[in-house]
Amino acid sequence: MKKRLSDFWCFNRFKHSKLITYENIKWEGPFAWPRFETKNNLKCLPDGAGIYLFTYDYKDGFIVRSCGITNSFKRRFSQHTREYRKGNYTVLDVNYAQRGERKELWHGWGYAKQHRKEFFEHEEQIMQFINIELEAFRLFIALEDDRRKRERIEFAIMHHIYGAKQSWSDLVDGQMALRGRANSEIPVKATNVSEYKIFGLP
Repeated sequence: MKKRLSDFWCFNRFKHSKLITYENIKWEGPFAWPRFETKNNLKCLPDGAGIYLFTYDYKDGFIVRSCGITNSFKRRFSQHTREYRKGNYTVLDVNYAQRGERKELWHGWGYAKQHRKEFFEHEEQIMQFINIELEAFRLFIALEDDRRKRERIEFAIMHHIYGAKQSWSDLVDGQMALRGRANSEIPVKATNVSEYKIFGLP
């Protein structure tokens, strides 16, 4: 039997507030970008499924550069490394980023695809910039097996940063494909837990 439109359930913040659950998101790190452990003396990135943060040193803690989700941290960061070295990712000036300011040394994404000749002309210098940035990254992870929870946490973090009135909100790239809570899903009130201060987390 087909469902009628009136049969579809959606969350109502007044009627269903008692259904809201509460959870902690435990962030582990900082870890080194894979293969840069000996250069910055950080711990090796473990494997697992969850949410991850690219961060830089910032004031008395760290500042978020990007956020992502994956079934395998090690596999995903191998992919990220390949994309960086192909010139497909935007590369920032670390000295500016550590002050919460965005200064691009190479613009990736659509620009990179349309300007391959420019990339190859400056490839050696761009690779130097990439290595400096990868060495400077401090990675944080939160283990989470549930894919929808990962997607909703990623959405919450990025949505918060996009709406922030701080200069560091410009560090993250725009137009990410994000999937927030659907009306048929019950909200979760989450608390970020870390022994370090991470600017950019809600």
